[in-house]
Amino acid sequence: MNVFVKIISRVPLKHLYRVSDYVLYPLLYHVIRYRRKMTRQNLILSFPEKSLQEIIAIERRYYHFLADLFVEIPWGSGTSPEEMKKHFIVDNMDEIEEWILQKGGLFFMLGHLGNWEWTPEVQRRFTHPEIQHYNICRRQKNKTMNDIMMDIRKHFSGEESCIEKSNIVRHLVTLHQQKKPFTIGLISDQKVQPKHAYYRTEFLHQDTTFLGGGEVLATKFDWGVSYVHIHRVERGVYRLKVQLITLSPKEEQQYSITEQFVRLLEDNIHEQPELWLWSHNRWKWERLQQEESKK
Repeated sequence: MNVFVKIISRVPLKHLYRVSDYVLYPLLYHVIRYRRKMTRQNLILSFPEKSLQEIIAIERRYYHFLADLFVEIPWGSGTSPEEMKKHFIVDNMDEIEEWILQKGGLFFMLGHLGNWEWTPEVQRRFTHPEIQHYNICRRQKNKTMNDIMMDIRKHFSGEESCIEKSNIVRHLVTLHQQKKPFTIGLISDQKVQPKHAYYRTEFLHQDTTFLGGGEVLATKFDWGVSYVHIHRVERGVYRLKVQLITLSPKEEQQYSITEQFVRLLEDNIHEQPELWLWSHNRWKWERLQQEESKK
């Protein structure tokens, strides 16, 4: 394990939150002003019904949460399974296992919401010994950051749990041939260049394009698809519920799986808006297209 992650994981979380409150939050929000202009714009356009005062309140809660993430993610990667049970609660493990065993594979579609880096913890909750959890991982440009994130992700579900995006189809063919039950976590709300867009719809009051990986791959191999709903119960405690989208993807209309994912994510964001990644330039390409069309 990376030395930095190892050190952080040994510090009690209550002490790390003091670092979050008195160092990271002021640094991100007041000193560096990390992507504040973008965050404010995203919030205003996503919640046109809210006053500026309400927007700023969400914005401040978001930066507090972002600061918490910076300490929670490395802390969780070195914490014992027994301790993590207090911080990461899964509501419907029996149902999840039933769906997996029925179809052989189940896609976990989720967004950049809550502590998404802790979701591989679900691997340690399976009672069936053969069920394996994988994540689609995108290599970070910075090697040091990439190594840290890989160490963190492998901690929860094993050395072979991270599937590089470029190898996903080959890996899925192998899983299909092995016929061993599994789940795959797939972050599905990234920004999308127009040439890679699979589906376009209104999301948070904005014209938004989405990738179709979950829908396309599930349909190809006839595996189930679900949405991972994340709720923060209190600071450092998350409740996860996997909501089934379909166990019969081949019978679904094209785009319906992706559309269902979008609506479930949108509802999840409205419940606790400060938990989504607002500082991400999610609508970059859509806004560039709008600017071009006005010329």
